[in-house]
Amino acid sequence: MKTPGTFDVLARDPDSDARCGCLHTAHGTVNTPVFMPVGTQATVKSLTPEDVAGMGFDIILGNTYHLNERPGSDLVERMGGLHRFMNWKGSILTDSGGFQVWSLADLNQITEEGVTFKSHLDGSKQFMGPVESMRIQRELGSDIAMLFDECIPFPATPEYAENAVKRTLRWARVCKEQPRAEGQIQFAIVQGGEFADLRGMCAEELVSIGFDGYAIGGVSVGEPDELILPGVEASVKYLPENQARYLMGVGLLDQMLESIARGVDMFDCVLPTRIARNGSAVTRKGRYAVRNAKWKEDPRPVEEGCACYTCRNYSRAYIRHLINCDELLGYRLLSLHNLYCMGAVMAEARAAITDGTFTEYRRNFHAGYNKIRQE
Repeated sequence: MKTPGTFDVLARDPDSDARCGCLHTAHGTVNTPVFMPVGTQATVKSLTPEDVAGMGFDIILGNTYHLNERPGSDLVERMGGLHRFMNWKGSILTDSGGFQVWSLADLNQITEEGVTFKSHLDGSKQFMGPVESMRIQRELGSDIAMLFDECIPFPATPEYAENAVKRTLRWARVCKEQPRAEGQIQFAIVQGGEFADLRGMCAEELVSIGFDGYAIGGVSVGEPDELILPGVEASVKYLPENQARYLMGVGLLDQMLESIARGVDMFDCVLPTRIARNGSAVTRKGRYAVRNAKWKEDPRPVEEGCACYTCRNYSRAYIRHLINCDELLGYRLLSLHNLYCMGAVMAEARAAITDGTFTEYRRNFHAGYNKIRQE
């Protein structure tokens, strides 16, 4: 078994910066490009670990802020760590809690030590900084711990963004000094908002400090879609070729494929299970609402040609019925399909990169894709 944090590039696309690789962690190997299902509170909503693993996923996410709120990282540690607690045998990445703290906090309460904010559960005063975040992630025992950073809102002035980047860099140095769980690796986060010069400066400084992998943050915090890829481009060109690159919070299929073409390896997003809860499906042709009346008597599967459990066994008509009756099975069946679709597209991208047909695959995908289908 290779040292955790080792990233092997196995194939490269000759016409873009796309690459196929594998990231080694203490709990196995993660094949990239990869979409990572989000298990905010130690569960991918409505699915068992066996469901998720059975669809081919070898890594999921946990949420530092939420798991510290309930049940508490100290309890998880006493229960043998997050893997044992939730019975997940693959790899786990935990976010730093920085995004949740940022979204909850009065930003005037940010100091050099961290952020003071109110709990979303009971309104009690809470504090989290780089020391606390890394301690919680150590107690959770995740394979990949994300560094505590300051998220930059959109829009932000250049002065605000520069101060936030400098604070993120100072916090990164503090994070690196903290003890880790056995085999735990650290990913740093490139910030800079819409300002390419700040992203370049942040990325170069983080690389000079030296971490096990690098993430691109702050491209999914309310900015227009047209700023996402420029943010990726402004960050990724400064990141090492021999380490994993992770684009945080981006989960639309077209955006992921374009980011893969720019050299990104890892993705996460709550979208697959969130839109399932609202009665919508992810497909290779785009997203659509299964709960709409037009599917009331439709015998077809959610996505024709899909090999997932849901599409092999159930019709749009039945799933629409479940969703409109608020039956939990409808949410579960759509979640199974949506995650399967995300994983299948990533597997297809890996295969296309390996056999040199990624440009053709990417072109054909876009030709048949409409972000929100109008049927």
